[in-house]
Amino acid sequence: MTDLLAPLAARYASWLGLPAEATAVVETDPAEVRAMPVVLRLEKATPPERTPLLEAAATAALAVCLDQRCEPGGPWHEPMRDWLAGHIRKVSRRARGAHWDAVQELPGITVDHGGAQVRALLPGRVADLPKEVTRLQVSGTDLPADEPGSAPDDVPLLLLNPEVPMTAGKSAAQVGHGTMLLASVLDAAEVERWRQRGFACAVREATPQQWAELAPGDDPEQAWRDHGVIAVRDAGFTEIAPGTITVLAQKRGL
Repeated sequence: MTDLLAPLAARYASWLGLPAEATAVVETDPAEVRAMPVVLRLEKATPPERTPLLEAAATAALAVCLDQRCEPGGPWHEPMRDWLAGHIRKVSRRARGAHWDAVQELPGITVDHGGAQVRALLPGRVADLPKEVTRLQVSGTDLPADEPGSAPDDVPLLLLNPEVPMTAGKSAAQVGHGTMLLASVLDAAEVERWRQRGFACAVREATPQQWAELAPGDDPEQAWRDHGVIAVRDAGFTEIAPGTITVLAQKRGL
């Protein structure tokens, strides 16, 4: 695993084993709430397809975390370290036109994939967000379902829970959690191979059969050993109930 993401790996099994009501995270000091803004480019005339947008979001979130600037001594190290020490909250926002151009000047990484563009920004205190971000809408981040076809087997796979409807914005945050959690339990060689491929991944909605076969249940270690699968469990900030497993991330192609 990478040293920076080690806190995620340490918390993973215990988090998955908590009762649902215990996963609801309530920050006592709003001034200290930290989040990663995930900015989705949603132009009115030319909206992207849903699956490429989610794949771009999943890649961008991890790319920021594992950027060299986040290493000790780098300019992004302290804000990334402080965010990873707590709940890895992400907030998706939509941007278009000049507002999209403006966020390109903020610290972060933009991923362009399949006609979709997403910029994941360096996490920080929500209270300190610059105006270029606060003016972006959190609502209106949905896109219609598409038909991406079968997933390639040479990249990690992120499976969305078929029983939990989510907007594209919510899904974008969840698959970003998925790539981060997966990277946290990979060994260094696997992470490096993934880096060399640009942290590419596939996102698909699971079939009920896939979900039943791969979901970890009460034994996350066995799910990892048998299927190379980790699970994203939501804290219930938006849209869905605390404790819901939203995404399964499967190690493939590494």
